[in-house]
Amino acid sequence: MSEAAVLWGIFGSGFLAATLLPGGSEATLAYALNQSLAPVTALWAAATLGNTLGGLSSWVIGWWLNRRFPGHGLHRPEHRRALQRIQRYGSPLLLLSWLPLVGDPLCVAAGWAGIRLAPATLFIALGKGARYALLVAAVPTG
Repeated sequence: MSEAAVLWGIFGSGFLAATLLPGGSEATLAYALNQSLAPVTALWAAATLGNTLGGLSSWVIGWWLNRRFPGHGLHRPEHRRALQRIQRYGSPLLLLSWLPLVGDPLCVAAGWAGIRLAPATLFIALGKGARYALLVAAVPTG
């Protein structure tokens, strides 16, 4: 498999893992790291970029829903709790967007609450990049 294909696979895995769809990118990244399928920094960057863009897709869903259906509110309890937290703590709370079960609703709520795109992108990328950096540090490379 070519290095480019590996990086696209890591990117796609990271993207899908950060959307409202189920999935995890950590095992894919750990395997690629362990097998030295591409340079470590390239693997980290592909996973971080894909996961960040996936989180931003959830932000866009929240932004769009608020504009398309104003006044209807978020109906799922986890989305309402996430909206309350975002309204209380603001965009820095998106550092936690990498957390399972919590991260996706946080991104949706941030879009819904009107958190601007630039701060949302910054904090989502920082949180997800830090998580992948810890994974990179923990996985032995082959």
